[in-house]
Amino acid sequence: MLPPLAPVSPVVSRVLTAGLLLACLMALGCAGGSGAPPAGGGSPDAEVETTTPVTLLNVSYDPTRELYQELNGLYAAEAHKTGQKVTIRQSHGGSSSQARAVIDGLEADVVTLALWSDIDAIRAKGLIEPGWEDEFPNRSLPYFSTIVFLVRRGNPKQIHDWPDLVRPGIEIITPNPKTGGGAKLSLLAAWGSVTTRGGTTDEARAFVKQLYQQVPVLDSGARAATVTFVQKQIGDVYLAWENEAHLARLESAGELEIVYPPVSLRAEPMVALVDTVVDRRGTREAATGYLQFLYSPTAQEVIARRYFRPIDPEVLARHADQFPTLRQFAITDISASWADALREFFDDGGIYDQISSAAAR
Repeated sequence: MLPPLAPVSPVVSRVLTAGLLLACLMALGCAGGSGAPPAGGGSPDAEVETTTPVTLLNVSYDPTRELYQELNGLYAAEAHKTGQKVTIRQSHGGSSSQARAVIDGLEADVVTLALWSDIDAIRAKGLIEPGWEDEFPNRSLPYFSTIVFLVRRGNPKQIHDWPDLVRPGIEIITPNPKTGGGAKLSLLAAWGSVTTRGGTTDEARAFVKQLYQQVPVLDSGARAATVTFVQKQIGDVYLAWENEAHLARLESAGELEIVYPPVSLRAEPMVALVDTVVDRRGTREAATGYLQFLYSPTAQEVIARRYFRPIDPEVLARHADQFPTLRQFAITDISASWADALREFFDDGGIYDQISSAAAR
């Protein structure tokens, strides 16, 4: 079981981020830009000049496309000052599917996935060294997030809390927990909304079973589910990443609203080097600098503006008005560890399979 996150003091944060920013500017191959590798999306590669070009692949989960496009561009500009030339490509999809793609041979230099368990699955296959959680600050967690409700204008179904989801006639959009990290978080948030407020596991099981009976379509990942809810106009409520909900709201011209339930799961998307790849390709220094950049004041500001909750307390405080307060419970409040939760809920024959099988009858 991973130890609980320790708070980062403002003093430590300033010293840490300043040092890391300097380190990544000096690292060979720090960079920006985005492009579409075989297994994902992205925008055209951004490049800066040097005598030793380096290309990195960042394999990430669905809702981070826009975040990394902006971060890569800023990083490219910083690297340009030192004469470096690095191209960073992006690959996006459901977090668990992305982890499987790396295990199956997609040559990611870095992974920035939705769940500890997805990165650790890559470690279990020998591609990432043990102890990867301690390689970067804050236990390799540059930001955190949560699951919220996205509803139609005026909230016509009056959805305010988790129990409201399973009222008769309400259609819920959430991706497939077998393939999407946000989908796993949504299921666990729904489960914990019962058990962390005094409910029994039997009550949690019944609630989550009913929830999935009211899901008309299971997309493979968060971005596909967003398309289903926003563009195809299917469903009354979408269980969404906080940042994805804000992106959809901003693009909807007032047609969508966000509801913050009183309680939800604290989501902890982590980052790691894929050691076998960076050592084989000679990109360890560049990849390390790239991930270190995520902790810099510049990157933390972008992270906040993109509605991911930064770990720098000063940046978070400056953006407090865009992050409403809600009680966020940890994975250890509903299971012994992420590894145990993954096995208990999502392994073949686990709770999700039992629920979905029963719901189909």
